[in-house]
Amino acid sequence: MLAPQVRKTWAPKGKTPIHRHRYKHDKLSVISGLSISPRRKHFGLYFSFDEANFRSPQVADFLRYLLRHLRGKVIVVWDNASIHKGEPIRALLRRSRRLHLEALPPYAPELNPAEGIWSQAKRSLANGRPEGVEDLLDDVGDALVGIGFSQSLLRACVKQSDLPFFD
Repeated sequence: MLAPQVRKTWAPKGKTPIHRHRYKHDKLSVISGLSISPRRKHFGLYFSFDEANFRSPQVADFLRYLLRHLRGKVIVVWDNASIHKGEPIRALLRRSRRLHLEALPPYAPELNPAEGIWSQAKRSLANGRPEGVEDLLDDVGDALVGIGFSQSLLRACVKQSDLPFFD
């Protein structure tokens, strides 16, 4: 959202830092996928933005995007969110033999490596003040590209999860 994520920051002694911003309800929805190649153990980060909430048709579009960019079998491990269900997802599964979906247990964010990506992105966006959705898009995009270029940050996201690590 356009309201800044406020984190601890520095200020002169006795001066409380003040974050001035316009309170708008504009927001940006982001969907992401973390890939791990089975042989080289190379990590990749894929993401897409939308100003509206993602629903199952957009999730199916994102899965098609992943299938175009990844070779071989694609196993998606995700939570049980309602947007991960529905006819567009089932139709895609019927058409694509390479795609396999595995659901995490309900209420288990500690198992989801994507939580580490969002934690890192929010940390880099903390105390920012985007003027509009375009600025927010640029800031979030820059944060995710930076994370995506770092094999060590992506590896840390998998290691911090309670999933078995692929070493």
